[in-house]
Amino acid sequence: MSEVKISAEPRTEFGKGGARRTRRAGLVPAVLYGHGEKPVHIALPAREFAAAIRHGGINTVFTIDIAGASGATLALPKAIQRDPIKDTYEHIDLIIVKRGEKVQVDVPVTLTGEAARNTLVVNESTTLAVVAEAMHLPSGFEVSIEGLEAGSQVTAADVTLPNGVDLAVEPEFVLAIISQAQTAEQLEGDSGEAAEATEGESQEAPAAE
Repeated sequence: MSEVKISAEPRTEFGKGGARRTRRAGLVPAVLYGHGEKPVHIALPAREFAAAIRHGGINTVFTIDIAGASGATLALPKAIQRDPIKDTYEHIDLIIVKRGEKVQVDVPVTLTGEAARNTLVVNESTTLAVVAEAMHLPSGFEVSIEGLEAGSQVTAADVTLPNGVDLAVEPEFVLAIISQAQTAEQLEGDSGEAAEATEGESQEAPAAE
């Protein structure tokens, strides 16, 4: 994964009012910390940051050039707060990284293919924790579930890892479970039982005085 260069401004206003003014200016409030450095409060251009995340994923490494600072800083998003209604970024925590060091990240996992007929795929986790060199983080993994029968499991051990990437969880960590899907008859039976139970409860209910 290549790094993305982005400019930042020092942030001097804090609190909800300051954050709102920052966002109205097209910026996202953020804090930069790690490696024993004092946290630095900055504001990032919202559109540029969003475009970088859309293109490179959550584990995009940024080269941050802070106005007035000497030299740029490498950083990785650690926590992102989003407004689910507006679909905008509210606040970003960035952790400082160094070239050559290894970091732990959660990488998205996509299941490909189709399991056997009459089965149901239950996702236990959509990400996998791995340890990799900060400048060579995987953007995502794919695992095939093609033809898997009921009772099968997809675990961390089933993920093919690139060179230099190691699991941060046990190989038995479950990503997905293949279970037996209910038949139409079973579903109809369940709904019938539920209806009978509801009817029975209504008949037993005491009349209002």
